Amino acid sequence: MEMEKESELVRRCMESACESRESVEKWRRQRRTLERLPSHLSQSLLQNLLRRRLLFPSLLEVFKFSVEEIDLRGESYVDSEWMAYIGAFRYLRFLNLADCHRINNSALWPIVGMTCLKEVDLSRCIKVTDAGIRHLMSISTLEKLWISETGVTASGVALLSSLKNLSVLDLGGLPVTDTALNSLQALTKLQYLDLWGSKISNKGTMVLQRFPKLSFLNLAWTNVSSLPNLPSLECLNMSNCTIDSIFEGDGDKPLLVKLIFSGATFTNEAEALLYIETSVLSFLDLSNTSLNQFSFLPDMKLLEHLDISSSMMGDDSIDLIISIGASLKNLNLGGTRVSSTGIGLLAEHVPKLEILSLSHTSIDDVALSYISSMPSLKVIDLSNTNIKGFIHQPGTELHIDSTLTALQSLSCLESLNLEHTQVRDQYLYPLSSCKELKHLSLKCASLTDATLHHLSSLPKMTNLHVCEAVLTNTGLDTFSPPPTLRVLNLMGCWLLTEDAISLFLRKHPQVEIKHEVIQILLTEQQTFSSHASPSKPSLKSSRGNRKQGKEPISQFFVDQRLKYSRDELLALQFTPLSLKSAHGTGTGVPNMQ
Repeated sequence: MEMEKESELVRRCMESACESRESVEKWRRQRRTLERLPSHLSQSLLQNLLRRRLLFPSLLEVFKFSVEEIDLRGESYVDSEWMAYIGAFRYLRFLNLADCHRINNSALWPIVGMTCLKEVDLSRCIKVTDAGIRHLMSISTLEKLWISETGVTASGVALLSSLKNLSVLDLGGLPVTDTALNSLQALTKLQYLDLWGSKISNKGTMVLQRFPKLSFLNLAWTNVSSLPNLPSLECLNMSNCTIDSIFEGDGDKPLLVKLIFSGATFTNEAEALLYIETSVLSFLDLSNTSLNQFSFLPDMKLLEHLDISSSMMGDDSIDLIISIGASLKNLNLGGTRVSSTGIGLLAEHVPKLEILSLSHTSIDDVALSYISSMPSLKVIDLSNTNIKGFIHQPGTELHIDSTLTALQSLSCLESLNLEHTQVRDQYLYPLSSCKELKHLSLKCASLTDATLHHLSSLPKMTNLHVCEAVLTNTGLDTFSPPPTLRVLNLMGCWLLTEDAISLFLRKHPQVEIKHEVIQILLTEQQTFSSHASPSKPSLKSSRGNRKQGKEPISQFFVDQRLKYSRDELLALQFTPLSLKSAHGTGTGVPNMQ
C-alpha cells in the first residue's frame, strides 16, 4: 500500500513538472536537487519532457549526472547542439539516435571517448559515413551498435574490428563485402549480426564460423544460397534468398529456435531443410515461398508460430498442421487454398491457438462455427473473405440469426478484422457481447450509422475502424463511444463534414479521429507552423485560416459518389446535407435503401 501511494505521488509530481514551460523553468533552477534524483526518476522525467515537446538542448544539462539512457529516435530536430550537451553525460550507457536525420559525422564528435557508453543506435542516419565510424572507434566500451542504412561503406565497416567488445552489430542495408566481413574476425564476442541487403557471397559466409557465439544471423535480400554449419546459431533469416542447402557439413547442427524464409525460392525442396535440426524450433515463417510440400512439419513438435501465408497450402495438407497443433499459438493461413472445410478439420486440434489469420482465403460463414471451438483465440483476421454474417438456406425466412453469434463463445477475443467482407449492420449485433474486444476493423460500403450503435456498448474497445461506410453527421453526433476508446478510424466515410468531426472531438477529447479532413488540416498546420508560430493551431482555427478556393484532397480519398446512380446523386444535391454546412452544423443523409 505504501508503494502504491509513493507511485501515485511520483506520477503526480512528474505531471506537475512537465505541465508547461513555466513549470519547467521553476524547477530547472534547482539543479543541485535534480542531480541527486535517482536514475530511474530522472529517466522518466526526461522522457515525459520529450513526449510533451518541452525538452530543449540547454535543459539537458541538468540531467548529465543522473540519466543513463537517452532515446531520441525519430526526433528530426536533434542536431549538433543537442549532441554537444549529450557528450557531457557522465554515466550514459544507451543512446538511440535512429532516424534522426540531422545527425552527421561532426555531431558524433562530442561522444568521443565516453567511458560508460555501451549501446548506440544510428540506424537510418544517412549523413553518418566512415568519418563518423572513426569517432566511434574511441568508445572501447561499446557492446551494441546499429548503423543500418547509413552512409557507411565497406571500408568503414572494416574499421569496426577495433571494437572488441561488440556483441550486437547491425550492418543492414550496407554494401558489406566478403573482404569487409573477413576483417571483423577479431569480434569473437559477436552474438547478433545483421547483414541484410549486403554483398556477401557463399564464399564470404565461411568466415561466420569464426564467430563462436553467433546466435542471430540475418542474410535476407542477399545472394547467399548456402551456409556452412554454424553450431551456435539460434535464429536465421534468409528471406528473399534463393536457397540450395543450409548447414551442410559435419559436426553438431545448430538447434534453431527461429527460422525465417519469407519470400525465399528453394532450388531443391527435398534438400533445402535436410540438414536443419528442427526439434526445438518454435518460430517458422515460410510465407510467400515456392514450397509445394510441407512434409517436414510433423517433426516440429514445439512450433508455436507458423506463417505459411501466400503459399500452396490447401485443405489436403491440413493434417500436417494438425500433427503439430497442440503447441501452436500463432497460425497465418492468409492467401492460401484453405477453405472452410479445412478449418473444420483443424478446429479441435489447436487448444492453445491465440492468433489466427485467414485473410484472402475462400472461407465463408460456415467456418465461424469451427473457429468458435478454438478456445484460446485472441486475434482473428477474416478480412477479404466470403464472410457475410448469415447463411442463406433455401426455404427459410430472410431474417435469420447472425453467424457472428458463434464468436460470442470466444471469451478471450481481443481483436477482430472484418475489412472487405460482406457483413452488414444487422448482423453485427452479436459483437456487442464480446466483452474483451479491444480492436475491431470494418471496411464496407454497406455499413451505416447503425454500426456505431451496435458497437457503443463494448466496455474495453480502444481501436475502432469503420472505413468507407455511409456514416452521417447525425450518426456520429449521436454515437456514444466506450470510455476506453482512443482511436476512431473513419477514413473514406465521405458524408462526414469537418464541423461534425470538430464537434465530436470537443465532446470526446480523449478520442483520436482518422479521416481525410484531419489529414488536410494537419498538412495545413505543418505549412502554417513552418511560416509562423510553432504553436499548434486548433482544428477550428485552421479552418478559419484556410484560403478561399478549392480544397486540397488527400491522395487516399475515394470518391464514394461512384456507388450511386445519377438519379440518386441528383436527389442528394437538393437535400440539406452538404460537405460544407453553411451554419456550422451537420445534418443526416436520407436513407436511400
